[in-house]
Amino acid sequence: MTDAERDARLVIRAQLGDRTALNDLVGHWHLPVWRYVRAMLGDRSRADDVSQEVWARALRALPRLRQPDRFAPWLLTIARRSVTANLAEGYDRNVPDEPPPTRDETAGVLDRTQVIDGLAGLEPREREVLILFYLHDLPVDDCAQILDVPAGTVKSRLNRARGLLRDRMIEKGYQP
Repeated sequence: MTDAERDARLVIRAQLGDRTALNDLVGHWHLPVWRYVRAMLGDRSRADDVSQEVWARALRALPRLRQPDRFAPWLLTIARRSVTANLAEGYDRNVPDEPPPTRDETAGVLDRTQVIDGLAGLEPREREVLILFYLHDLPVDDCAQILDVPAGTVKSRLNRARGLLRDRMIEKGYQP
């Protein structure tokens, strides 16, 4: 059984009132949603708040989800919209972003923290497509649906974002 099939079954059971299925669904997706939001916002406390907002919206809308096999893109679309709204609020208030966390450069191999630090330095558009495609292992078509752009646009954004991330990591002293 694929992840999409498992999610579809859990969604249908949850829509029918099965609380165990709902708990399983939230339990499986809580951390991936939080990681996406955290990577996009760069702040743990904001990620906690926005993730809660994502789940509140998702749980209110779950009974109306007509394509249970598309749960992952549907949920991440809700997360993306919540992140976008939160970022817009920050721009409206002219709140400066927190700098990326400091990192230990003792190892020559990039670890997840260093890659996330590199991602934090990218513009949201580039950071978002890399997170969805690489960290969430979503296919181009699902990324396109979540981002509400054609698949070709996702491919071009991926190409540009990979180059920008590589350049950023080289600037920080890492060799390709």
